This record gives sequence, C-alpha cells and structure tokens, in this order.
Amino acid sequence: MNKKMAGLFISIMMMMISLSSGSSASKALGVYEVKRGNFSAKFTNWGATLISLLVPDRYGNMADVALGYQSVYEYTNDTSYFGSIVGRVANRIGGAQFTIDGIHYKLKPNEKNNMLHGGVIGFSDVLWKVTKHESDRISFSYHSCDGEEGFPGDLEVSVSYAIVAPYVLSIRMRAKSLNKATPVNLAQHTYWNIGGHNSGDVLSDVIQIYGSQYTPTDDNLIPTGKLVSVKGTPYDFLEPQTIGSRIAQLLPLRGYDMNYVLDGGKKMKLAARVYNEKSGRVMELSTNVPGLQFYTANYVQNVTGKGGFVYQPHSALCLESQGFPDSVNHPNFPSQIVRPGKTYKHNMVFTFSTR
Repeated sequence: MNKKMAGLFISIMMMMISLSSGSSASKALGVYEVKRGNFSAKFTNWGATLISLLVPDRYGNMADVALGYQSVYEYTNDTSYFGSIVGRVANRIGGAQFTIDGIHYKLKPNEKNNMLHGGVIGFSDVLWKVTKHESDRISFSYHSCDGEEGFPGDLEVSVSYAIVAPYVLSIRMRAKSLNKATPVNLAQHTYWNIGGHNSGDVLSDVIQIYGSQYTPTDDNLIPTGKLVSVKGTPYDFLEPQTIGSRIAQLLPLRGYDMNYVLDGGKKMKLAARVYNEKSGRVMELSTNVPGLQFYTANYVQNVTGKGGFVYQPHSALCLESQGFPDSVNHPNFPSQIVRPGKTYKHNMVFTFSTR
C-alpha cells in the first residue's frame, strides 16, 4: 500500500467511525445540493468538492457540465482531483522544498522529486466540515495542522460556494495563518465540459484567455522563473481560438498545462471565456488572483465517470485560478506567503449564458 492509499485508508476509517458514533452530519461523508431555479450544483465534503453543475443550453435542455463519478465514495480514491479544492499549495513546488525567513522546509514529494497539489494527502483528500448549508449556498472549513505534508504552521481554511444570481456561481476561498509564515495557494479543480460531461472532447470549444504572458516550465513542469509573451506561440488565446487549433504544436506534450499571467494583476477581472457551439453554452471566469492554469485533461484516460461514461484525454478543461506555480522559490513571482494573523483571499465567479 503506497503512502497516499494508506492515508486515504486512515481518513476513510475515521469517517466510518464518525458515522457509527452518531456524530453530526457535517462530519460524515455526504452530498449537498444548492440551487436557484433550474440552476443547481451538488457538492461533497470530501475535498470540498463540486460534483455536478446543471446548466441549460440555448434550447433550455439541461446538462451536467462537470466531470465526476457516479458514487460519492469514488471521490475518496480519486487521483485526478475532480472538482476538489487543492492545497495547501496548488500546482507544483520544485524539489518539494523552500525557505522562509531563513528556515528551510522539506515537504513530502508526490510527483518525482516535486510536490503537486499539496502532497501525498492534500486538501482534496481530507474530510471538510460543513459550516453552513442553505438553499443557494454552502460553506466548508478545514484545519490544517503545523507540519502537515511538511508545511509550517496551523492554517484555518474555508471555501464558500454560492449561487448569487441566475447561472452565476461564486467561490470564495479563505485561509488564515495562526502561528507561522506559510505559503498558501488554493485552487478549485473542476474539469469542465460545457457541452455536457459526456459529450466527448473539448477540442472544438472556443476559448479566450486574458493573459498576455505565461510562465514557461522545464521538463518536469516546474517554472523557469521567466515571464514570456504569448504572442507567436500556441499559448496565445488573446483572441478566441478553438482549443484544438494549435494543440499539435505542443508535442511532445499531450496538451495544454500552463500557467498564464493574467492581465489585471490581483484585482477582480475577467480571466477566460469558453464557448461550445453545439449547445450554445458560454462560461466566463472572473478572479482576483494573478495566475490561471489552463489544463486540457491530458492525463485522464479510461476513467469511468457518471452514468458509466468513460473519460479520455481532452474530455474537459480546467481553469484553475491561482498564484504562480513554485512562487515560493521565485522571488520575482507574486508572493503567496501568508503571515500570522493575515488572511489569504481568493475569489472566483463562474457566469454561464447561451448564444
């Protein structure tokens, strides 16, 4: 049994003990719905995960536009981060190490010598507490202990999902450092296919990304520290382009998996827009953080999802607003260090429409 499976086994055993002891539902694995009219979303407190989102097409036909599993229990063994909150630090930390204020910290690597999405047991692999559940909103919280996956300090984390208007989903992530300076970079990791989760690949979808630069990486997807213009590269989506129009130029890569430097810095701004011609659905993402990871589900292969549909590479796209990857090791990147008493704030707004 590997380290992640052992950790998941312990978490599931704790969950079963919680269920058998008659503790509150907020501490047991569950499914929770929020809705306004015909716009509805479902979540589980395992990883504070979005497990479905129903959106109409131009004719009013509803479809679930989020990839996921048929059973909530399958999320406890997920390795693709379907719909979850990832952290304490999303994306990659090179060498699984960093130094803050002269103190060197060694983390638990889970991708070769690097750390990906918080380590062996990140925030996507733990049971969160449901702190509020109303008809159109839900909030989760999690206490991350000092030393968890090697990170310094105790951290209080929360995420709130709310339907704030027809076809508008707001996501607010917060984290407060209690006693030590620590890096924090949370991301919401839903795999979107706005044609419908079972509609095939997203290569014909049209995307526009409001980022004039990107952060190139080495062969292990660790940023080099440079900021490079997207002009003249396959990463240029300043004007709308189909996702598949230049994907062949990325070989030997399997598709897009790159952090964009969003125009507008840390203010709330439009980050990306996606259009599916067949359904007429449009999805827009606005955020207040400086980066956006655009990922085309390159490593999703033969994954059995909802209704028995089998997901393959490019069956979805992820729009992970974030701080820059490995920022803790690049002083020229926007800092993701949260000091005691300070609060990390990450806002996202997904707006759906049709045309």
